[in-house]
Amino acid sequence: MLERKGGVTLEDYKILFSPFSIGKIQLKNRFAMAPMGPLGLGDDQGGFNQRGIDYYTARAKGGVGLIITGVTFVDEQVEQHGMPNCPSSTYNPIQFVRTAREMTERIHAYNSKIFLQMSGGFGRVTIPTNLGEYPPVAPSPIQHRWLDKTCRALTVEEIQSIVKQFGRGAHNAQRAGFDGVEIHAVHEGYLLDQFAISLFNHRTDQYGGSLENRLRFAKEVVSEIKACCGADFPVILRYSPKSFIKAPREGALPGELFQEQGRDLDEGIEAAKLLVSYGYDALDVDVGSYDSWWWSHPPMYQEKGLYMPYAKRMKETVDVPILCAGRMDDPKRAAGALQNGVCDLVSLGRPLLADPEYVNKLRSGHREQIRPCISCQEGCMGRIQEYSMINCAVNPQACRERVTDYRPVLRPKNVLVIGGGVAGMEAARVLAERGHHPHLWESKDRLGGNLLAAGVPAFKEDDLALIHWYEEELKRLGVSIHMNCTADARMVREGDYDAVIVATGSTHKTFSLGAEAPVHTASDLLLGNAPCGSRAVVIGGGLVGCETALWLSQCGKQVAIVESLDKLMAVNRPLCHANSEMLERLLPFHQVRILTSAQAVAYREGQLEVRTTAGSQYLPCDTVVLAVGFQEENRLYLELRDQIAELYLLGDARKVANVMQAIWDAFEVANHI
Repeated sequence: MLERKGGVTLEDYKILFSPFSIGKIQLKNRFAMAPMGPLGLGDDQGGFNQRGIDYYTARAKGGVGLIITGVTFVDEQVEQHGMPNCPSSTYNPIQFVRTAREMTERIHAYNSKIFLQMSGGFGRVTIPTNLGEYPPVAPSPIQHRWLDKTCRALTVEEIQSIVKQFGRGAHNAQRAGFDGVEIHAVHEGYLLDQFAISLFNHRTDQYGGSLENRLRFAKEVVSEIKACCGADFPVILRYSPKSFIKAPREGALPGELFQEQGRDLDEGIEAAKLLVSYGYDALDVDVGSYDSWWWSHPPMYQEKGLYMPYAKRMKETVDVPILCAGRMDDPKRAAGALQNGVCDLVSLGRPLLADPEYVNKLRSGHREQIRPCISCQEGCMGRIQEYSMINCAVNPQACRERVTDYRPVLRPKNVLVIGGGVAGMEAARVLAERGHHPHLWESKDRLGGNLLAAGVPAFKEDDLALIHWYEEELKRLGVSIHMNCTADARMVREGDYDAVIVATGSTHKTFSLGAEAPVHTASDLLLGNAPCGSRAVVIGGGLVGCETALWLSQCGKQVAIVESLDKLMAVNRPLCHANSEMLERLLPFHQVRILTSAQAVAYREGQLEVRTTAGSQYLPCDTVVLAVGFQEENRLYLELRDQIAELYLLGDARKVANVMQAIWDAFEVANHI
């Protein structure tokens, strides 16, 4: 572990691989897998299905010291969750123990430990698609987070019933071989958190009023579990010491001045002391709530390591272990957090979706082989919201490990891959992993395609990291790469190839605004191929247009967006709402002017005429940025369609979409050639 890689001595990371204990449970290293909603990983009786077992086992095999499952529910009577949905330790205990025992035994074989995350419910933040016929519940009759409904207040009997279910569920987890449990929790605005926050808890009984009363629910939960499982069975708490709520349904942005309406840090410190005194064995720290959920589920627009200041305050406040997640994928930052007393364990969530072998690759000196998470949240939160299934945009095998395992090659083929964007690179990588002989042709002098421009803003740095990862992987796998090679039909036909993949990408759509208009595409500006003046108008309010406008504003430009639809980012779903909502709020926060239901008409004498429902407006500008979408570049495929026996069309060349679709399509095809 002392090998030098890329100028970094792995001795710098040594602390990450030192053992550590939570209670009497010893962990082999300081890495925890952060809990992420296990939607799609449970069976119809509340057990873990084969996908869930394989998914968690793969992360144990990848070297993680502690795995914390995603949320599982202990109650299906007071609040229903659309079973089968997530696993449940109380729904059918026999099935839960049977399936979970298989999983914990496999995980323990890799000397990893596993905790079951247990929840009392969503309360006012219930996912609308899973709500069913039951009215949402909460501590008090308050407004639902997503729906225009008033929640029903829980009765004391219902609260105590849920507490009892926590004890039963934890006992079943203990029987199933789990090493401990994490309570989900006094964080992110879920049911127990709603009880803890005075904004949502208006009760006048023993569960409302003082801070101690508002924490009574959480206190009774840990007491019940300890009574059922013994004092030595670890119970840790997912905990948010600050909520970032400006008002119900309205969250604060980084750097924004506001009056905290949820839990402020002072109360968060006092609550932490009480919670530890009640018997919680560790605090798993984040911040935020579903009213400000870009904190709890941080997009690329949030800085890395964003929870570290709050974890450090908790570390200074209580004498139990502190876990810290929140974009902690940089091992240098993670090691520094341990060395500087920020936390005791580093939690990785989405980075372990992207690469289950993260820990082993780092430990063995192969950091360059770690596939980066790009914080797009398309495959994880986006698909959870839309399809009730967790996946990963950059790793098509996440949560599908068995069904997407690399298929062995019986007869290696020479495969021509035309196009070096993400689809072409992924196809070439998978082909080489399986034993085929891919030959990658790229017309430009760099790999990456449209991702090169997308990665220019500082908040999109991981897009460039993904390109670099592909470059390193293709080099490691010995893929034949030909740059500045523009393919034509004759070259393809005359080549000795068994199969051909066309992944020629897409080009910007353009239109004219008059001969004198200083019009450039977003890609040209981002790549520095065109100048930008001090006042820019971005035409197109999709993701590309919004991110370009934010970047230009951060570069000191005066920026406006003109969008023909009645809202921004209305197409190309499922974009994770935590991402889109944060970006929507960042734009006005950075003084970007937004005109929707508007169309650019013409450019004359330094002004862009924009037609709106209220009439024409004239926007002074010296740069017009086109971000009105992309057009499939599939001409070569159409020419070859009737001439090549085994021919495939991938990525934007097939259908303009996003990084996830390009990677997933490429993986599917390349894994079956």
